[in-house]
Amino acid sequence: MRDSQIQILDVRTDDADDVRAKSNAADTLVRYPDVNALVGLWSYNGPAILNAVRDAGRAGKVRIVTFDEADETLAGIKAGHIHATVVQQPYEFGYQAIKRMAQAVRGDRSFIPDTKQIIVPTLIVNRANVDEFTQRINTLRGR
Repeated sequence: MRDSQIQILDVRTDDADDVRAKSNAADTLVRYPDVNALVGLWSYNGPAILNAVRDAGRAGKVRIVTFDEADETLAGIKAGHIHATVVQQPYEFGYQAIKRMAQAVRGDRSFIPDTKQIIVPTLIVNRANVDEFTQRINTLRGR
């Protein structure tokens, strides 16, 4: 990547198979023994990568960044084995959609930007905010 120390060594796909996701991570750890970070883009990747890293005895030594808020991912962050995860805010998507539709039905469309898009930002969950985020997401899930 330009202007950074990051070098992408490999890109793997798993066809939505969590077993294959773990084997991809395990193989990467063997093929590139000096790798110091793994990134997963699907909700099941966090737990799969974490399990492969644990099995290789490298938990806490390989930085893991992933996506979504699987319970195992949040536990891995709390334990210090996953560096961070990027999460969407589906509750906020629904809340904002209903709020804005009601506003539009009342005839007020002033909230619509020129781009016609309203972005609900993603959040980054790491050790500093994992407890607060876990509590909030569990409340939203009715736990």
